[in-house]
Formats: sequence, structure tokens, C-alpha cells
Amino acid sequence: MNDSKRPGKPAPATARDDSGPRSLTRLLALFDRLSLAPNGLTLAELSVALESPKSSLLNLLRPLVAEGFLVRSVDTYNLGPSIFRLSAGVLSASTMTKAIRPFLMELVARTGESAMWGLLNREVGEVTFTDVVDSPHAVRLQIPAGIRRPLYASPTGWVLLAYAEKSWREQYLASMIPTAETSVPITRALLLREFTKVRTEGTLASIDVPVAGLGSVSAPVFDANGDCVGAVNVAGPSNRFHENVSSLKLAVQQVAAKASAKLSEGSHSAPSKVR
Repeated sequence: MNDSKRPGKPAPATARDDSGPRSLTRLLALFDRLSLAPNGLTLAELSVALESPKSSLLNLLRPLVAEGFLVRSVDTYNLGPSIFRLSAGVLSASTMTKAIRPFLMELVARTGESAMWGLLNREVGEVTFTDVVDSPHAVRLQIPAGIRRPLYASPTGWVLLAYAEKSWREQYLASMIPTAETSVPITRALLLREFTKVRTEGTLASIDVPVAGLGSVSAPVFDANGDCVGAVNVAGPSNRFHENVSSLKLAVQQVAAKASAKLSEGSHSAPSKVR
């Protein structure tokens, strides 16, 4: 047997330098060091600070500069615009998720179903459920916070698409290639009907579509400028939604309106934009 494949024999240290957790740790340490250096750091200084060879660091730095996460001036590296946009997005999402939490709890209290907060992730065409409050029922939908779904395969994603910027939405629809398993084929025509429905009614009820056995009601939440910043949603077994869809839609619509008003506090809220 080759020695390198014997159980218990450690791989050479260099094999882990630029992959997996170690690479991620180095990346985070790099941003941390640069955040404390307003005038930037040279490659030599970063090498000392991160205890990493210059050659390995260059392999890390070059793509970060290309993507705008770092900027290089002569031989000095500074944080770039992309990392500031990312930081602002993370802070905004965290702050907003905390603000929405009481409304999710109210939805669970009013409907008895699990409630979620979904955010649009344009870069990958997904909806991310950043917060979830579970239903008290023994039979319920239970998903972890942070789970992601393709926009085309989620009613909450349909709501976010309906209120997304028109040019971006059209680009998404044009490039959409559904691969997720769904109860019915997801087509452009189906999505356009759902967009019209939520814009007309203010909520979107979906039962057994796109997932058999599952029902949901979603509604957009707007900021002071009338922009959709996310969507609240309740979901559970489809039989309960068949029986109570009208009351569920009313509850979600009312709570979404209260959440929008909360996010608009202190500002004059503009009418909701339909793009």
C-alpha cells in the first residue's frame, strides 16, 4: 500500500494551506488585519501578520483584487468596495431580521403555522430564509434558518421576483433553467400568473405547488421608499391550508402591512412600487 494512503498517516502540511477551513480562516484574518490598517499593508507586512508565505498570499490576493474585495496601489493593499457592500448587506440583513422577528411570532400565534422571513439573493437567484419560527403543531413544516431555495421553486421567491427590478427579473426569467423537483413544471407563464396574483391581491397563496402536500401564504414587506425588502410567509400541511386559506391570507396580509409600517417609522412612506 502506498504510504500516503495508510490510515492515520497525516498529509503533508502544505496540502491544507490553501483549501478548506484553513483557507477560510486566512481570508477572514486578512480582512481583519486590513480593517485595522487605514493606510493599507504591503505584501511583506501581510506575510508577517498572517504568518503565511508571500507566494501563497499572492494566490489569495489576486482574485480578491480582481473582484473588488481589495484594491492595490503600487505595493499596498486596502479593503475594496465589494467588501464594504458585503458588510453593509450583512449588517442590514441582520438588523432587519431582528426587526421582523416579532411579526413572525405574531403570525405563528394567529395562524398556528410556521412563519418565515425570506430575502432575495440576486447573485445566485435564490431566496434565503434568514429567520424561522416553528408552528406549535406536532405535524408542521420545520426548516432551519438559513436554508435557501431557488427563486423559481419557492412561492416566497415568486413574491420577491414579482417586486424585483424589472430588468433584473427579465434577465433571471430568460436564463432560468428549472432543475429542482417540483409538483408541476415551473414555466415562465406560470410565474407571470403568480406575479400578477400577488400584485393584485397583496398576498400569494400556493397549495400543493410547487411542493405536493405543502401549503403556504406569502406577502411582501416594503421599506419607507416603497421597495420590497423581503417577504413574510406561513407554511404547513396543505390540508390545513385548504380549510383556512382565506383567514391565513388575511393574517399574512395584515402582519406584512404592520411590518412595512414598522420599517417605515420615522419616514414618510412612499406608495409601494410595482415594477
